Amino acid sequence: MLGSHLFPDMLEQYTQSLIDFVRDNQMWAAPVVGLLAFAESLAFFSLIVPAWAALIGIGALVGLGGLEFWPIWVAAAVGAGLGDWVSYWLGFTFKDKVARIWPLSRHPELLPKGEAFIKRFGVAAIFIGRFFGPLRASVPLVAGIFVMPWWHFQAANFSSAFVWAAVLLVPGALGLKWFTGA
Repeated sequence: MLGSHLFPDMLEQYTQSLIDFVRDNQMWAAPVVGLLAFAESLAFFSLIVPAWAALIGIGALVGLGGLEFWPIWVAAAVGAGLGDWVSYWLGFTFKDKVARIWPLSRHPELLPKGEAFIKRFGVAAIFIGRFFGPLRASVPLVAGIFVMPWWHFQAANFSSAFVWAAVLLVPGALGLKWFTGA
């Protein structure tokens, strides 16, 4: 039972440490946010770097007036877009070899399901996948494996990255300003 309570505590400590670092080192806010969004969107790494909670907390720092919204938003969107771009490239470059990497090696049914998802929704799958945790980094990987046209992928990738970044940052940025009357 101890292990079941350990992970949420570690996640909370990790998240709070990142938020505290950004609050105390505002000059590093945009690069930290970009790296968090990159890791959150990168195939395989996204499973071990739960950055979304820190991004929401950093949005709250914007709402408290400590950070400018625009650079943080752009950094989050560009980081997320680059993470998906690298995931697409990994799938495109390594194709079937990707299936031998964990967690795909343990769940071989995921690639055919991912292919069916992309075939069903096309470019919209990239946009949809951005907003669902496990799909966020795996859909671009599968899009690369099954050679979705590059320009179509990138258009959906970066447009969805800007929307996704806003969805994470705006509630804290606007919510706290509204709540505090600033």
